[in-house]
Amino acid sequence: MTTWAGRTAAEISAAVREKRVTPREVVAEHLARIERLDGRVGAFRAVRADAALTEADEVAARGDFAELPLAGVPVAVKDNLAVRGESRRIGSAATPDTPSARDHVTVARLRAAGAVVVGVTNVPELCVFGTTDGVLGIARNPWDTTRSAGGSSGGSAAAVSAGMVPIALGNDGMGSLRIPAANCGLVTIKPGQGVIPTGEGDSTWFGMAENGPLATTVEDARLMYSVLAGVESGPLPAPGALRIAVSLRSPLAGVTISRPYAAAARDAAGLLMRAGHQVRRADPPYPMSLATTSLTHWTAGTAADARPLDPRLLTRRTRVHARLGRPFLNTVSSGASRERLRRRLEPFFDEHDVLLTPALARRSPKAGPWHERGWLSNVLANTNYSPLTPAWNLTGWPAMSVPCGALPSGAPCAVQLVGRPGTESQLLALAGQLEERNPWRRTAPMD
Repeated sequence: MTTWAGRTAAEISAAVREKRVTPREVVAEHLARIERLDGRVGAFRAVRADAALTEADEVAARGDFAELPLAGVPVAVKDNLAVRGESRRIGSAATPDTPSARDHVTVARLRAAGAVVVGVTNVPELCVFGTTDGVLGIARNPWDTTRSAGGSSGGSAAAVSAGMVPIALGNDGMGSLRIPAANCGLVTIKPGQGVIPTGEGDSTWFGMAENGPLATTVEDARLMYSVLAGVESGPLPAPGALRIAVSLRSPLAGVTISRPYAAAARDAAGLLMRAGHQVRRADPPYPMSLATTSLTHWTAGTAADARPLDPRLLTRRTRVHARLGRPFLNTVSSGASRERLRRRLEPFFDEHDVLLTPALARRSPKAGPWHERGWLSNVLANTNYSPLTPAWNLTGWPAMSVPCGALPSGAPCAVQLVGRPGTESQLLALAGQLEERNPWRRTAPMD
């Protein structure tokens, strides 16, 4: 018997369209894997077992079945995006436990393409922090369950990494796709601003947060990205010789890059040089004010999200974060500091097509109840391991995390690719070259 759990979304959708397997069979097998493994991982807040099987049958009965790019593909959705019939808790006891009346636009696009939503995934409260833990669950890295999956799309990343779904939906406001993808050995792309819809009335942290895919291959990431962005998913052209800058410098003073992550960036640079690209060491001119700009936007975004909620039901770290952000709401909403950062960094990208950096500075913190610890402990833990992602949310430019190498524990390591606005396809093609020359194990050895 063919096993479908652990296969790619592209393989599954092709098999379903060719009627080698039914959507119900695929979904049932993934639900069984969730039941078997998620007690150790903590990826899901809610599993839609009965509803997903019913929806799988509905996909099989569709008249456009043969054209669906994600026909019968199980997908998990981050718990800050509405799924019809499911509550949207955003990791908090302060949010209402009432079913959503309609799907978020990105969820609707996945369903229209034939995907089946099997569950909603754990997030830190209000998606604030880079570890996924809270009153509704703790998401662990399937490669090393003593470590956090990262955040805030940690549950979605853990679900894909453990082979419980082939792809998952998340979003990224300060690194919330790239951080857990790097921890869990996945491919993700945070698109540039306006490429994938954010949805009316949903929090975007003043335009910094973007929705995007989590996948085990570049092909699957591209396929899901195409569905979410509403563009054709034809074969990616091989990129011509690109000018690639390699930077091993942390944008934040006092934070250093650990040896495994620096080595991963050097290895990726060598691979891309051998692929014919012009690769050289060069550091972007990060301003000294970047740490302050990041912190004010991070806290102000939380302040805006917390405004309608009962503060007594929020955890202490979230209350403090929101309180610190309130004075910055007007300043941040003007967008002036983000525009200054873009103007400062644009000349660097006139000279270089792509920036290559380590994805993280070091491995993720230990898995545990970080929501019970103080605000400063959380902020320091986040900043010390993920200083390289926030700048590209502030600019609104596309950025990827791509697996490369391994940590001493055997868990995956990763690099980050950054491009100018409109270069999502170029970044995906470059990631494809890295994958071709340095293939990675797609899922964690959980069985």
